[in-house]
Amino acid sequence: MSTPNSIAKQSIPGESTGPYQPSGALPGEPAGGLKVALVPAFGPQPASEIQTLLRKRLRIITLICLVASAVNLPMEFFSYEYSPILVWFVLIPQTVVLLVAAALAAILWSKRQLSLARLRLSELIAFGVLTVGFAWEMYHSVRILLPIYAARGPVETAVLATWATHIWSVLMVSYGAFIPNTWRRCAAVVGVMALMPVAIGAAAGLPDTVIPGRSLLHFLSVTGILVTLAGAVAVFGSHHIQVLRQQASEARKLGQYLLKQRIGSGGMGEVYLAEHLLLRRPCALKLIRPERAGDPNTLRRFEREVQATATLTHPNTVQIFDYGHAEDGTFYYVMEYLPGLSLEQLVNRHGPLPPPRAVHLLRQVCGALREAHAIGLIHRDIKPSNILLCERGGCHDIAKLLDFGLVRVQAVSQDGEKLTQEGAIAGTPAYMSPEQAGGQEDLDAPSDIYSLGAVAYFLLTGQPPFAGRSSVKMLAAHLYEPAAPLSAHRSDVSVELQAVVLRCLAKNPADRFADAESLEIALAGCHTAGAWSEKQAVDWWRSQARPSGAVGGKRAILRNQG
Repeated sequence: MSTPNSIAKQSIPGESTGPYQPSGALPGEPAGGLKVALVPAFGPQPASEIQTLLRKRLRIITLICLVASAVNLPMEFFSYEYSPILVWFVLIPQTVVLLVAAALAAILWSKRQLSLARLRLSELIAFGVLTVGFAWEMYHSVRILLPIYAARGPVETAVLATWATHIWSVLMVSYGAFIPNTWRRCAAVVGVMALMPVAIGAAAGLPDTVIPGRSLLHFLSVTGILVTLAGAVAVFGSHHIQVLRQQASEARKLGQYLLKQRIGSGGMGEVYLAEHLLLRRPCALKLIRPERAGDPNTLRRFEREVQATATLTHPNTVQIFDYGHAEDGTFYYVMEYLPGLSLEQLVNRHGPLPPPRAVHLLRQVCGALREAHAIGLIHRDIKPSNILLCERGGCHDIAKLLDFGLVRVQAVSQDGEKLTQEGAIAGTPAYMSPEQAGGQEDLDAPSDIYSLGAVAYFLLTGQPPFAGRSSVKMLAAHLYEPAAPLSAHRSDVSVELQAVVLRCLAKNPADRFADAESLEIALAGCHTAGAWSEKQAVDWWRSQARPSGAVGGKRAILRNQG
């Protein structure tokens, strides 16, 4: 993926052209594979999205009203001579608007959860107070000015009508543009607003016998035309925005999953933070686009390995919830959403780990590999960024192994840059086994053991075994050069733990541990095994649980998912 620290990050095959044909039925499905529409039938947005959007918009509106009233109130007071008219017609209405806006802003900007019904009530209160305030001011202004403008002729009457209705036009268009609504609800609210200036003009002009009936009718006609146009614009705009919003929402649905936010992308697809529409469970969903995957065999391999990974139940393996195909051939699979940080992030931010903690995490990964290797599933890309550290079920420092078999096929240029190329070396150079570095395709468990030994080396020293070299030289070192003893980097690693790590890094697969279980037993035999307690883990996680810390905070979590 584009970011190395991710839950669903993977090295995935390169890009070449060629149509993808589904490889057949998934377990328990009809022939042809599961088919879901990437963009299903048009429908309403989820209530949670409406709530979030409505709250954001109301915050903006109340803030604008609050600032405008706070600025305008003293200006009105000092601009005009103090009188009862100023108090009743200007100061009191604007003070009411200021107080209501302050109260609504305090509610809307608080951290308390507000239901959709309460948000709609806040919406009606906000616009209701503005409507009443504008009506109060318009009534008294028109009551005074209409006889004067009517005496000057129809043109001046039209000017007064335009002036009196401009604020209503702004109010109606703002409502239509800002408030998420159905067009019917918008039409109902805007209709009431449109009737107000006409009714107020009639109420202000009818009692005055000085105003000719033709002038009053002209004033009301111009007012009616202007507010009708503004109302039509508001309703059309509201409907159009709602249609676009719903289309955008529908385009982010895949079967029973709502794609909420893209959190990673790579050579073949994207990873999204998603939510199951019925269970409301967050998850990480990876899309693999057929037009970007290249060889159809690649996607068939993905499908087989995702199926195999979905059978794994070890608590230290990322859980696969679902997988299938969209109608356009897009292959997707859904993983558990794991807020946390990768081992690469952990070491880069906090330095090499204490040996007891490193052993604690490595033993967990051994458990995940033991189950996978038992069914013939070889990871092929074990590295610190593919092991996530998280909290699960009230337990801390849980290691989760990610992305079985989903590796990028890469070639290495002379200058060490990675090139996507079919049939080239698969894996990550810094953590490849010698057999991987030599281009061997039929890998087995000892290859993963070597890569895990390289991860152990990184956890304990802060760098992989052959750091600081180009990719080509790194591959050559994996093939021919022994790793430097861990004691060359730090002195507090015991001789027995160093021996375990270096045995994992043996060039000959036969000289390594035969399987993950043997490695776990060797790690358990180190005197540091079991020395990392749950209390130490809890204390560490609590020390990092800051709003913007390495572990806490939405941004850090999303980066780890992508």
